[in-house]
Amino acid sequence: MRTADFDYDLPAELIAQEPAPQRDQARLLVVDRQGAPLADRRFADLPALLPPDALLVMNDSRVIPARLRGHKPTGGEAEALLVRRKQNAEAEGWVALVRTSKRLRPGLELRFDHDRVVARVEDVLPDGAAVLLFSGPPAEAGPETFLAWVDRVGETPLPPYIERPEGERAFDRERYQTVYARPPGSVAAPTAGLHFTPALLAALDARGVERAFVTLHVGPGTFRPVRSEVVEEHVMDEEHVELGEPTVRAIRRAREAGRPVVAVGTTTVRALEGAAARGPLAPGRFATRLFIRPGFAFQVVDGLITNFHLPRSTLLMLVSALAGRDRVLAAYHHAVAERYRFYSYGDAMLIR
Repeated sequence: MRTADFDYDLPAELIAQEPAPQRDQARLLVVDRQGAPLADRRFADLPALLPPDALLVMNDSRVIPARLRGHKPTGGEAEALLVRRKQNAEAEGWVALVRTSKRLRPGLELRFDHDRVVARVEDVLPDGAAVLLFSGPPAEAGPETFLAWVDRVGETPLPPYIERPEGERAFDRERYQTVYARPPGSVAAPTAGLHFTPALLAALDARGVERAFVTLHVGPGTFRPVRSEVVEEHVMDEEHVELGEPTVRAIRRAREAGRPVVAVGTTTVRALEGAAARGPLAPGRFATRLFIRPGFAFQVVDGLITNFHLPRSTLLMLVSALAGRDRVLAAYHHAVAERYRFYSYGDAMLIR
């Protein structure tokens, strides 16, 4: 397959810069895998669009305000985007994307929060990311205190296509987060879940739809473009998954009863299918680089709730693997013609 086969034209004005005024009032394009006509609905209609015996699986990872602004000892500006924690006996260690005016090198120090916290570059990885070792009161007090400090001084790491003047991020703290988010660790939201409200979840419960959770902390790789001309040459970033026993049991019950398993978001799909690729579905923590593209044989997921994705992206390829490339691109062309809003703060699609 060629990467160009997953391209489409999108007017820039359809890239959502703000979410819908109310979460569940986003639009919802219903795509039927059996070929029924497309249907234009609202996300609040979801309970009526899902079978009452469906199992809905959600990614409950919480976005951390992972963008830290600081400076070098010389006074030059520096910025670090925390990607994932790296266990280290000496200090609070994180893999981070660092931006400075000069080339990164081991030993370089970055200072944050009026010099209260110092991060030393321990290593520079082949992909350009840095391993930072933090020191200072928050880091020395332990991981929870360090994350509390990050929550206080950090900024929400919005995707690059959402434009914000400096300092105008307070609103995003709440809206770039699902209402069911729990363990902190993501630097990007599992955006399909942004449309749910407590009232909508209650309506799904009343309908009889079962819910379960998986945790996949989303990294910046979710925005990494496919640079190879041939799809199969692309290598996915490693992602870490935590799958609990209650969710495994719920999936087993659904499969045995012939009930559909509907994933909320592409991250949930990668987590569940990554677990199934390891053997019989079992609880545990693991890392995966699973690349889901057309031709993939799904073992767990029957349906998907997802936002609209970037052209030529691995996320668009994943959606095409489930619903078919031609059907998905036709749905995208319909969405453009009907002025749907695209990407993280945009509207949604239900594939069933």
